[in-house]
Amino acid sequence: METGVSFAKLDPDTEERFFSLRRELGVTTFGINQIRLRPGQRGRIHRHFHQEEVFLVLSGTLTLGIDGSERELTQGELVRVAPEVRRQLLNRGTEDCLLLALGSANEHVGRDGEAYESWDAETGAPPQQVPLPSDL
Repeated sequence: METGVSFAKLDPDTEERFFSLRRELGVTTFGINQIRLRPGQRGRIHRHFHQEEVFLVLSGTLTLGIDGSERELTQGELVRVAPEVRRQLLNRGTEDCLLLALGSANEHVGRDGEAYESWDAETGAPPQQVPLPSDL
């Protein structure tokens, strides 16, 4: 895992259908990609052996094919697809469809961090034990 901080920006105007934000950011523990489907475009029917995927519709309408049936998702909707489920991403609409796709095959490690009450604090505590700061 790389150290430090990295930044990237979504690029809805790219000509590329698939933009690897994982590579751009140097992420090594999960996949994160921007997918842009123009009207009428569709991806391959596929499934994974280990990786589950989450798709977040940022704009437009996604038609998600799941084992031969279809469901539409609009801006702000998310879907999780288990590894063994065959899926296909389609844009049956008249506008571009912009998605964020996340995938991982490892178990989630919840609350493995520590929180601090200020930037000057040298020791932290489990996040649930540190009160939220007052609003600005």
